[in-house]
This record gives sequence, structure tokens and C-alpha cells, in this order.
Amino acid sequence: MLLAFVFFSCEEKEDKSNDFTQEWLFTKGIEGPAVDSKGNLYAVNFQREGTVGLVDSEANASLFVDLPEGSIANGIRFDTEDNMYLADYTKHRVLFIKNGRKDIEVFAQDSAMNQPNDLAISAHGVLYASDPDWKNKTGNIWMIIKDSCILLESDMGTTNGIEVSPENDKLYVNESVQRKIWVYDISSNGYLKNKTLFASFPDFGLDGMRCDAEGDLYICRYGKGTVVVLSPAGQKIREIQLKGKKPTNITFGGKDHKQCFVTLADRGCFEVFEADKPGKKF
Repeated sequence: MLLAFVFFSCEEKEDKSNDFTQEWLFTKGIEGPAVDSKGNLYAVNFQREGTVGLVDSEANASLFVDLPEGSIANGIRFDTEDNMYLADYTKHRVLFIKNGRKDIEVFAQDSAMNQPNDLAISAHGVLYASDPDWKNKTGNIWMIIKDSCILLESDMGTTNGIEVSPENDKLYVNESVQRKIWVYDISSNGYLKNKTLFASFPDFGLDGMRCDAEGDLYICRYGKGTVVVLSPAGQKIREIQLKGKKPTNITFGGKDHKQCFVTLADRGCFEVFEADKPGKKF
């Protein structure tokens, strides 16, 4: 069942973002923005591939950690204890960094993955990973638990952005090339059911997504250079114009958890704008 088919008019008024960091502190592979409970902002590929950078509240950026040789991460998520999870797409695995340390462990690995891309996490600590095959325009969804990768759905479009709703009962997954967002009910065991088309777009790509605390979904529109906000019913609420054209992902942080930090592949930096509501805590 189609809940919403989204078209946008160029005549609609759009909000705008501001720069948060200077350009090219990160590579064009900047991705995976995430904020810990102390308000520190992280993203992958700081200055060079295979790293994670840390940006403080004053926009000062520094190297947080080097990943193992040959590893390049994409999505980052924190759990309720501030442990960090990273989607290591070159090694087909999810990495783990315990809060307060910088030692890197392998949380789970499966050679059947194309390349784990974005991550989402529930309040119960269950991880979900999108897994695109860009060449063939297909993708999968995985559930990740310690030492185990469980394939939930295969042969989708190019799965990319992924997010759990604030009530932990819905999973949103988008397909970049096909420009569709799907929503699933999450069962008590973490498995998915009742797949429904949530929204569809006539142009441009889709990338990372985040929910605010009330369930509005913030979606990066790759190539269009905007972040669009949809209600839980799939209705458009806002669209924010960015300076760059290639937003890769978004996270909430800052004062009152209402600042939206967006990674830009064509600028190698963060842009920021104010949300109407606070974001989810993780």
C-alpha cells in the first residue's frame, strides 16, 4: 500500500543551512555522522580514508582513531552506553569501539555482505545495516548481533539510508537509485514484517536518514542538495537547502539536541541547521 507519493515544487520556500566546519577537513568520503552523549560529533574519513574524526562543540576537528589496515567505514552509531559501531564496508563487517577506549574489535562479519553501508540501532541494542550493490543496483538488509549477521531481506533496490523509529516499532530503509523509502514493522525478536512503501520521489537520490523524537524522518537528497523532512504519515513538513549538492548523512546533536549536522561529499565538511524538534537520543 502506498502511503505517500512525494513531489516538490521549486516555488516552495526552503530553509537554509550554515557551515559548521571548514571545507575539506574530511575527504569526499565523509559519512556516518553520529553524536555521543557528551555532544562530540564524529564522522569517517578525516583527512584521509580509513579514519574517524571527532569534532567538538566549537567545530574543532581532530583525528579520533585510525581503523585497521584496509578498513574504510561508512555508517557510525552509538548505543545507550556510548559504545561505537562502524560499518566497515571494505571488510564486510561491523567494528566495535568500547566507550572510553580506542581499541577496535570486530563485532560481526559476513563475506556474503556486499558492503555494509549505513547503520541503525534500536533501544534494545539491535543493529540493522543497509547493504547496497551499486554496480547491479540491488541491495539487502541485515540484522547485526554479536558475532552474527542475519539476512532479513535480499534483492531490493540499492539500499542506503536506514533508521529505527523512536518507538522502536518501525524500520525505515531507502533505495538510492530507485528513490523509494520502505517502512517495516519490527517484531519483538527484531525481525521485520509488513513491508510498505512509505514514500517515492521523482528525481535525485536518497542517502542517510534520521528520525526526530516524534518520528519525523529527515532524509538527505543526494544530488539535489537538500534535506527533506517527512511526517510519520509520509507528508512533507520542511525542506532545507544546503550549500553542497551531495549530502551523505545527517545526525542530531548540539543544544537541546535540535541541531542537525549534515555531511557533504562535495565539500568534505559539515553543514548545520536547526530542527523544529529534538532528535532521537541514538
